[in-house]
Amino acid sequence: MNQTAHPSSFRDPSGYILLGENEIKRVINPVYFKQYYALKETGFYDKLIKNELMVSHEEVFSSKEKIILKATKVPFVTYPYEWSFNMYKEAALLTLKLQKFSLEHGFSLKDASAFNVTFHNGKAVFIDTLSFDFYQENSPWRAYKQFITHFFGPLLLAHYHGAQQLKQMQTFLEGIPVKTLSSLLPTRTKLNPLLYSNIHLLAKSEDKHNENYEGEVKNAELSKKGQLNIIKSLYGFIKKLELKEKSEWGNYYSKTNYSDDAFNTKSEIINDWVEGITPNTLIDIGGNDGTFVRKIKTSLDVALVSDIDNNAVDANYKIMKLNKEQNMLPLILDVLSPSPAIGLNNEERDSFIKRIGEFSPDVTLALAVIHHISLSGNVPFERSADFFARFSKNLIIEFPKREDSWVQRLLNNKADFKDYFNFYNIENFEKAYSQKFDIVEKKAIKNSERVIYLLKRKDL
Repeated sequence: MNQTAHPSSFRDPSGYILLGENEIKRVINPVYFKQYYALKETGFYDKLIKNELMVSHEEVFSSKEKIILKATKVPFVTYPYEWSFNMYKEAALLTLKLQKFSLEHGFSLKDASAFNVTFHNGKAVFIDTLSFDFYQENSPWRAYKQFITHFFGPLLLAHYHGAQQLKQMQTFLEGIPVKTLSSLLPTRTKLNPLLYSNIHLLAKSEDKHNENYEGEVKNAELSKKGQLNIIKSLYGFIKKLELKEKSEWGNYYSKTNYSDDAFNTKSEIINDWVEGITPNTLIDIGGNDGTFVRKIKTSLDVALVSDIDNNAVDANYKIMKLNKEQNMLPLILDVLSPSPAIGLNNEERDSFIKRIGEFSPDVTLALAVIHHISLSGNVPFERSADFFARFSKNLIIEFPKREDSWVQRLLNNKADFKDYFNFYNIENFEKAYSQKFDIVEKKAIKNSERVIYLLKRKDL
């Protein structure tokens, strides 16, 4: 089997990731052998895996030159800029738990990148097996600043300025610089001792005139108790953080223009079609709080539910946690601007299109979303059809006709350009989508101005 090193794993001298078909392996270099055997033989790894804090792995090869682990493959990896606010909080708290656990067992996280965490089986999980090193007595946390720039700072910006601030991690792959964090936070935060010491005071480290700072950090001392106190204070503060913003879509289903009859009919149609496909995997594009996915009776291994709105995704996340749904994965997605490939050579973090293409869901739901793509985003039907065809085997898509109240609202917003959108009609929709998909079935949703389609990609 051909295997290649993942472009994101070149930075760590301890080892690298090997990707193969339907499996993921981690190669450990000799420089990390001592740490690996200590982590393995003390039962440290086993405890993390047993408590579902880290992905599981098994050793499949060992020599003087390298050790190879076969790790559990997460079906779909999400990145920090695709998490809702409370998902981000969970990832931050997980990282602090891991550092606390490490200190209590003679180890320490050597890096605290948000990209070391993803979501799997309904919870945040750590995926970098080689991020642990031996704890050195009285030494400060090596990854402390990285935790601030990857977790604490972004969460603070979101708290004060809105969840869109979390998208900054898409620009700052190495974390949002503390000087930037300090400048963006309200001046009054300097009066908070915890925020002053962990953000504003730390920002001096990025002062280009403070040439001695790095040397001071290397020589700094901090007792284990002192470090645990810092972790405890950060944990307590983050746990209490909340958003201050509301959104248009956070309570979408409480103000929809559907009657109960139309809502139930739509759900029944979707259920019938999904049952006929018998899928294992699914993605709902624009799925809001996951309402329609939860109404699907067919058992699914993985159900991705994406939406552009943080509050909708957060609502889904909270329901998922309450119901202990392990197959549900909420994520933030702007269909008009999906997450790009970023990093060195644009290869360190894969684009959404690449990841969802590799995930290859058996069913794609696109309910009440095409009119937003077409009318809010000015996207021709041919272009949206191409988007869905890149990853959709079977597409269940809802088309609100021009008479639909939401469509009328969007058209009226176009003012003098309203006539430009005369292309928006069911005939042009079917013509464009028929270039990529076969129309398997089409049904009108009674008591509504909407039609729902079951489409199958032509190349299957």
